[in-house]
Amino acid sequence: MPAVEASVPGTRHAVRDRLLAQGMAGVRYQELVDDLLLIVSELVSNAVTHAAELSPEVTTELSVRRGWVRVSVEDGDPYRPKALESDTGRTGGRGLLLVKSVTLQAGGVCDVERTGEGGKVIWASLPVPPEPEH
Repeated sequence: MPAVEASVPGTRHAVRDRLLAQGMAGVRYQELVDDLLLIVSELVSNAVTHAAELSPEVTTELSVRRGWVRVSVEDGDPYRPKALESDTGRTGGRGLLLVKSVTLQAGGVCDVERTGEGGKVIWASLPVPPEPEH
């Protein structure tokens, strides 16, 4: 997708639609879906805001495997961002801290990796809720 603000809600809707198509509808999956939508919104927003100058396109990938859902956002900017701690004097810059917090609270993992092309991919994997016991 192009690295523009309009890509944020478009990507969020595409991820939601894909999760629902994978059968992740209903109360059992609501928190997982909400967390993933927040994460993808923050990651795409960060890429659009900070990487668009060096990366006119942003790629989002969603995969569901063996009880985990992974969402990743890739851009061509080599800068590896860090999650900033809360700073009451700043109005922004805490998106990655939020992603990290939501991911850890859900029992997941997240990281930033370099791509072979010199950019980066930021990803988060969250566990799928287990089947309820009867």
